[in-house]
Amino acid sequence: MAKPKKHYVCNACGSVSPRWQGQCPDCKEWNSLVEDAGETVFAQKHDLHRGGRRVELSPLDSDVPLPPRRSTGIAEFDLALGGGIVTGSAILLGGDPGIGKSTLLLQAAAKLAHEGLSVAYISGEEASDQVRLRARRLGLGKAPVMLAAATSVRDILTTLGGGEPPALLIIDSIQTMHSDLIEGAPGTVSQVRASAQELIRFAKTRGTALFLVGHVTKDGSIAGPRVLEHMVDCVLSFEGERSHQYRILRAIKNRFGGTDEIGVFAMAEEGLSEVANPSALFLTDRSEALTGATVFPALEGTRPVLVEIQALTVRLSSGATPRRSVVGWDGGRLAMILAVLEARCGLSFSTAEVYLNVAGGYRVSDPAADLAVAAALVSALSERPLPGGAVLFGEVSLSGEIRPVAHGALRLREAAKLGFGQALVPASLKEKGDGLKLTGFATLGRLVEHMLGGE
Repeated sequence: MAKPKKHYVCNACGSVSPRWQGQCPDCKEWNSLVEDAGETVFAQKHDLHRGGRRVELSPLDSDVPLPPRRSTGIAEFDLALGGGIVTGSAILLGGDPGIGKSTLLLQAAAKLAHEGLSVAYISGEEASDQVRLRARRLGLGKAPVMLAAATSVRDILTTLGGGEPPALLIIDSIQTMHSDLIEGAPGTVSQVRASAQELIRFAKTRGTALFLVGHVTKDGSIAGPRVLEHMVDCVLSFEGERSHQYRILRAIKNRFGGTDEIGVFAMAEEGLSEVANPSALFLTDRSEALTGATVFPALEGTRPVLVEIQALTVRLSSGATPRRSVVGWDGGRLAMILAVLEARCGLSFSTAEVYLNVAGGYRVSDPAADLAVAAALVSALSERPLPGGAVLFGEVSLSGEIRPVAHGALRLREAAKLGFGQALVPASLKEKGDGLKLTGFATLGRLVEHMLGGE
């Protein structure tokens, strides 16, 4: 029997290299290649035409019942999952340390256990008594959840496979698990892949819903091999700033539902509470209009969320390089909006520092926020506020044209429901105002003239 061949796997993209390099040849990431001991290579040749079993093929239009779903008892959690937990599915939950991953899963486990389902919580980072203390602090000390502190995958599967399998299995976290079939310390690429593969195989064959808690790197991606995200059925990302109480659960991948739904939570002393109306959280109550503040109706899946965009400009008297600071939005897109305002609208930001913030720790990736950001910048530069009851949305092109965006009716309906009376929108928008006064603008220059009193 030959010695196992060693190779190096990239943590970012999963590519394999025969030797270590400082930079991955595929994704160009630095210091992402780690050693991985491959499977044992046998000297004899394998005849792939012998020894296999026949695979059963069935027609695509077979009348097969859909896999059942179980509600977690937390509506926002079910919304992000696409309607609940699918039996036999594997779900990966990632997020920054202290964001509330274990708290959310412990609350869901307690609700399912109170409904009579068998739930097993395996912690590889904490002792069982630590988990019990957290459960008591959250008011879940009486929940019939089975606890264990273990890191050996063989021991876990031997324990669970001896009797009736649990309906829900939580592994916290996958980076602490160890498989004796692979050499290496827990958390390495080979160990994470092998441990996840054994746990997922158990979940698929026994019909157990599996939750894997995953660590994240400093850039927010899930630590370990990229293939881990391909192995599971659903990848959830728990986002938010630790200094803010609001948390957003976002589906990055979902084989049993959409990837554009979010769940919104608020962190309190008794744990994570659901936020049924997130728009009320991200808006500040103002008795009078403020300069540099606009309201943008963002869209997360089928849920519109109204957020406040704040801008501040500071004129520099010296020849220092002006600073550009962005929180909650793309810095490259801010540079594009500033360039369009200078080239197409005649406004000068070259001698001013620009600060942009999305209130409440919310992160906006919707291109429809261009118009609201541009209006906030113009308001901050000219010290002229927009009407307090106005919302803005629209995409700005490099030519200064304001282009329509998708689902305008949903955005307008949410704004009208929260008491807004005016909407500044693209001139080509086809939707009706739903009780709002619509003001359309074909170009960004026309909006600037409107705000500066040119009309």
